[in-house]
Amino acid sequence: MSQPPYIGRFAPSPTGPLHAGSLVAALASWLDARAHGGQWQVRIEDIDTPRCVPGASDTILQQLATCGLLPDAAPVYQSQRGTLYQQALEQLTRQGLAYPCGCTRQDIAAALAISGHSRERHAELIYPGTCRSGLNGKPARAWRFLASPEGQSANVTWTDRRLGTQTQTVSDQVGDFVLRRADGLWAYQLAVVVDDAAQGITDVVRGEDLADNTARQILLQRALGLPTPRYLHTPLVLATNGEKLSKQNGAQALLTSNSQAVLAALNAAAACLNLPAASGTPSEALAQWTQPWAAQWALKSSGERFHHSTA
Repeated sequence: MSQPPYIGRFAPSPTGPLHAGSLVAALASWLDARAHGGQWQVRIEDIDTPRCVPGASDTILQQLATCGLLPDAAPVYQSQRGTLYQQALEQLTRQGLAYPCGCTRQDIAAALAISGHSRERHAELIYPGTCRSGLNGKPARAWRFLASPEGQSANVTWTDRRLGTQTQTVSDQVGDFVLRRADGLWAYQLAVVVDDAAQGITDVVRGEDLADNTARQILLQRALGLPTPRYLHTPLVLATNGEKLSKQNGAQALLTSNSQAVLAALNAAAACLNLPAASGTPSEALAQWTQPWAAQWALKSSGERFHHSTA
């Protein structure tokens, strides 16, 4: 069976302008699409409205354009796609794979304490399944995905093009995760899965900090009958404190006021991706990096396994 045409994407959250870390993911995803003769799309992930900054979406699109990173289709905005997410939730509910949850964080902590487990992971409590059998008189707050239905395993193994084989037992390491939040907003995991399928995304290239989400997304893809893209998680840019560079820890906006600043920012991102320094205009630099990227990350003809050349 022939492989579908390559379609990649960059999916920033408009919580502020692009910074050095987000440019690495943008550049990598653009280069991977170009190296494989594919399309590159931009999706603005603006469903977490309390964190979104007015005007940030336009700023991000302008920064990308200044860097020569132009999408092949009009940007997609998650805030306009709630109907699709609702349809997916209803499908999972009909399948017995989604259920309402009335627990607060305090309720979850108390239930874990009773069982003798703190079960905290990445500062989040692992849900113990309190509401699987019903709300017991509590009002519904959130909707959760049943990670491990009876007789089915929630152990997910997948291959990352850079990180290699990855395994996660979602039911034990995460628990039944949220699909729709208590504040009514859609959760990232559901939205990204629905959107990747709707946009025909074949390849996801994104930062390594998001690799931990992949197993949950694969479970949702399987439950909804959707294809699973190939994944490549890029190295992270670290702040001076050793943590991931982000807006939360003071990452500075990209300087795009002149061509020299743009080229410097692109070269810094390329260095993180083990690409050589380039010169000229941003477009000329991008062209210089496409072949070296292909030499490192070209997909094999089967589309199932991946080659990473060290030459």
